[in-house]
Amino acid sequence: MQTPAPVDYVRATSVENAISLLEQHGEDARLLAGGHSLLPMMKLRLARPEILVDLQGVTELRGIRVDGGDLVIGAMTTHAEILDSGILSEHYAIFREAEKVIADPIVRNKGTMGGSMCQADPSEDLSAVGSALKGTVVIQGSGGTRTVEIRNFHEGPYETKVKDGEILTEVRFPIRPGAGSAYEKVERRVGDWPVCSAGAYVVVSGGIVTDCGIGLTAVGADHFCAPDAEAYLVGKLPTEENLVEAARLAAESCDPTSDQRGPADYKKHLAQELTLRALRRAAASSQGA
Repeated sequence: MQTPAPVDYVRATSVENAISLLEQHGEDARLLAGGHSLLPMMKLRLARPEILVDLQGVTELRGIRVDGGDLVIGAMTTHAEILDSGILSEHYAIFREAEKVIADPIVRNKGTMGGSMCQADPSEDLSAVGSALKGTVVIQGSGGTRTVEIRNFHEGPYETKVKDGEILTEVRFPIRPGAGSAYEKVERRVGDWPVCSAGAYVVVSGGIVTDCGIGLTAVGADHFCAPDAEAYLVGKLPTEENLVEAARLAAESCDPTSDQRGPADYKKHLAQELTLRALRRAAASSQGA
């Protein structure tokens, strides 16, 4: 059995305490949220921190709430809590649909929103959801807080805008009255990483698409989104012809690679088909449709 290298452990008591510990230990420290991404990497010796700063006891990082015109999800909120949230489901069905197909109950009970976002895996479901909904993340350090659009948050595979000594504290999503949303995923087996996933929200008003967002994961979409497809659809009727063209443009924005999950051309086909399905259902469920 593979085991991680020896590591020290400390349990943070607050956000400020966690930031202080990160500054004290520098690059030797890593934050521990749910641990489902970090611990396997440590077992493979791909990550070798000298100290783990556990965030499990930092209650201020948990919870789901409405703040003005935003939905706010604390960074330590678990997948299971997102799945069960009536507040989130009331505004965006995409959260429940995505969480139902993320891993398994064991992972969903421990894995967190912030951990998923900061892992920045190219196949991460919540990154596609966040990009589709055009959310923002709040990052805190000793110098204060700053916000970053999710579409600019990921700098590449496993790289984000979070700097040394900083913590992602919450993720915010604008409430869009009348929006419909949906999530579609193809995986090799239940609970697996996606071969391709696509999510979308659509606002239809007066029979016209007035706003939309498209998120894609596992298929090489830049920043997990398809802005050309969104721009095409806004201002048009949500007809089948227009939805098909938007889905085609979304697939064209992808650059998948061939691997054990399938060849690149198959993944691009999935990107188009799953985007079309998500757009159809999102447009049909928009309260203005």
